[in-house]
Amino acid sequence: MSKKVIKSKRKKGIIKTEEGFTLLEVLLVIGIIAVLASVALVAINPNRQFKLARDSQRVSNVHTIVNAISQNMSEHGGIFSCGSSTYVLPIVATPIKTGGEGDIAQCLIPQYISSMPFDPVGGKFLSEAEYDTKYSIFLDSNGRVVATATPELASVISAVR
Repeated sequence: MSKKVIKSKRKKGIIKTEEGFTLLEVLLVIGIIAVLASVALVAINPNRQFKLARDSQRVSNVHTIVNAISQNMSEHGGIFSCGSSTYVLPIVATPIKTGGEGDIAQCLIPQYISSMPFDPVGGKFLSEAEYDTKYSIFLDSNGRVVATATPELASVISAVR
């Protein structure tokens, strides 16, 4: 900060001075703040943080699906039951959505889960009759139930039970 004496009028022994920042000092501080803000933004990387959050949601969702299927099977002696009929889980990854082999919502809702979890990007659950979770399900070679999701950052998202 610099001092400038503009008009040195003496009134009763006091010299008036005007204090303030020079243009150069203000620009230098603004430049330093800009550099620090850009470094902090790169370090925080909000886009990556959002992707991590969505991947965490996917992990939670596939665990919820596998747990609900497991509860259904444990109540029915190891057989996945859908109402009064038996439902055979596919042995290859099959999308969990309305129609086809992966249509399992009516087997799980509302007794095991309140609604079908779906992918935070592109998945939907409107009702048991209209949904597309963007997740897949299958039985592995050991007879375990596996639910998978397509990750944004992680290498694999799956739950096995």
